[in-house]
Amino acid sequence: MKGDLFSSRHMVHPATAPGMTVENPKCVRYVVNGEMLARQGAMIAYRGGLQFERKGQGVGGMLKRAVTGEGLPLMTVRGQGEAWFAHEAQNCFIVELEPGDEFTVNGRNVLCFDASLSYRISTVKGVGIVGGGLFNSVFTGHGKLGLVCEGDPLVIPVSHQYPVHVDTDAVVGWSAGLSTSLHRSQSVGSMLRGGSGEVVQLVLQGEGFVVVRPSEATPQKAQQH
Repeated sequence: MKGDLFSSRHMVHPATAPGMTVENPKCVRYVVNGEMLARQGAMIAYRGGLQFERKGQGVGGMLKRAVTGEGLPLMTVRGQGEAWFAHEAQNCFIVELEPGDEFTVNGRNVLCFDASLSYRISTVKGVGIVGGGLFNSVFTGHGKLGLVCEGDPLVIPVSHQYPVHVDTDAVVGWSAGLSTSLHRSQSVGSMLRGGSGEVVQLVLQGEGFVVVRPSEATPQKAQQH
């Protein structure tokens, strides 16, 4: 039957180990044996004995979210079972952190992560006030971080010899040790004449990598235009 062909092509395979995997490019599968965290509303299916609880931010966290706009609304998932997480059919990928690693990421791109990771909201140094780009979430520890973005992400190496300029709307995150600053690529006269639309970029220098999405606008912005 044609239904059998459909089922065999899209069937979920048995889990082999606890933790997260990307079995479908639009979805992260997490086999829970204890506890993990995910963005609120991201769970699309689960089975087993799992409990989902909204993670409180406390008064300090709520205040920081109101000031920065970079709050990361999370839920805690506890128990034994497996759950699937997705966000607006965006592509999913995993960044694995080793002890001593640090990864800075835009909160809009976070899907889920191991409970062994910790995060804080931090100012992006050298940037100044740029819409959506002043504050990011910084993850540390040992574990996996599930991320989402529109399209397949680009991972671009950064070196002292070859700094990378990234559109502020396209950057997803970058590794520890990179310095950040802003570069204005147009003169005032060019902007008055209409310019190219590429006004300000985030400059990353040092030794590491930056993750970029192949899109300058969120789906909401694209619909508005």
